[in-house]
Formats: sequence, C-alpha cells, structure tokens
Amino acid sequence: MRARIFLPPKSAMQSGMARTHRWVLEYEPERQKRADPLMGWTGSDDMRQQIRLTFDSQATAVAYAEAEGIPYDLEIPPARISKPKLYADNFRADRKENWTH
Repeated sequence: MRARIFLPPKSAMQSGMARTHRWVLEYEPERQKRADPLMGWTGSDDMRQQIRLTFDSQATAVAYAEAEGIPYDLEIPPARISKPKLYADNFRADRKENWTH
C-alpha cells in the first residue's frame, strides 16, 4: 500500500497558518468506501486510512518510510507568497481601484 507524504494546506476557514508546518504521512485507500445498506453511512474495512503520522521535516518522513519499506509519493508544495497589506491603503487618495462603499 502506497503512502503520501505532504505538507497540509492552509485552512480555508481562517487566515492563520497553524498546523501547516509539519509533514504528514498518510496511506492511500486500498479499496473504495461503500455505503451501508441499512443505515446509509459510508465506511471501509481498511484500517490504514485512519493512520496519520506527523514529522518535523521532510527528511525524517522520507527516512521513516524508507526504513519501514513503505512505498511513498512525495508532494512538494509550491512556495507560499504573502503580500503585505496595510489597512490604511483602503483610504489612500491615489487609489487605483474604485470605491466599493
């Protein structure tokens, strides 16, 4: 069973970058999830989908996977670019965008 090593993305619900600096090793699902005919819930008997290991660096995650003989796919995220913005820029006289309020 293959594993996936990646940095988790930023939450879409908040602007913070918490929990995005540790590398994660997750197993890819072996089988498709199925719906329970009685209750309608979806589930799987694949227990490895519940395993989620975190590491401080990419190198330690890769070293763990290689030491355990786990085939893995490494996903390197693109560089994050932050544009510093000032609240005062909303009220500048030489503003290029139209006023929205």
